[in-house]
Amino acid sequence: MSLFDLSGRLAVVTGCRRGIGLAMADALAAAGADVIGVSAALEETGSEVAERVGAHGRSFLPYRADLSDRGAVRALTEWLGQRDRPVDILVNNAGTIRRAPAAEHADEDWDHVLEVDLSAPFVLAREIGRGMIARGHGKIIFTASMLSFQGGITVPGYAAAKSGVAGLTRALANEWARHGVNVNAIAPGYISTDNTQALREQPERNQAILERIPAGRWGRPDDLAGITVFLASDAAAYVHGAIIPVDGGWLAR
Repeated sequence: MSLFDLSGRLAVVTGCRRGIGLAMADALAAAGADVIGVSAALEETGSEVAERVGAHGRSFLPYRADLSDRGAVRALTEWLGQRDRPVDILVNNAGTIRRAPAAEHADEDWDHVLEVDLSAPFVLAREIGRGMIARGHGKIIFTASMLSFQGGITVPGYAAAKSGVAGLTRALANEWARHGVNVNAIAPGYISTDNTQALREQPERNQAILERIPAGRWGRPDDLAGITVFLASDAAAYVHGAIIPVDGGWLAR
């Protein structure tokens, strides 16, 4: 099990306040990592993620940043670069979604989704990845999506961004694998989170989704815990450029 031991490592998890990011931060701390959590609305004290990480005996440091603001993203990378301890694991999980038919999809919605879901993750990976390359080791994990493989309905910006995340994962892996930096992505299926609440509240759509999932249920954020620890650990030393579905069998259907 030492292959999965993250003791002594520092992980940055964006979008850590709830849902998938919260489960990821919890899992990394359970495996031994200390965590810096990033979210636009993250509480300075008393957050659920801080309590979960602390319960595992690991340190948690909050950082509030709006990832739709390029200046705020740069400030985050500068702050991380000034710390005494380098980042060993970057989990680029934060994301957003805007729903509207493509013919009615506003420019501002497109720009906002692309900035949060694709541009900000790239900037973070580039800036933090530079230090990983210099040290000869590091783990970068993106949160992709089923829509990295499919087109979706009424979410053109999100589908474009998550397709871009898949391509970015492969592009960075091609360049950085030889430097000891693992870049991979997790593609969650239909997970019960705030982003999917609108789908779950539509009886016909909810039923259609459930009928296609071989596992017969919506995923839970904790279903992403194991794969997160795996990709962050030495067990994944030879895994580069993978986009790994965790989807209850959706893509196999």
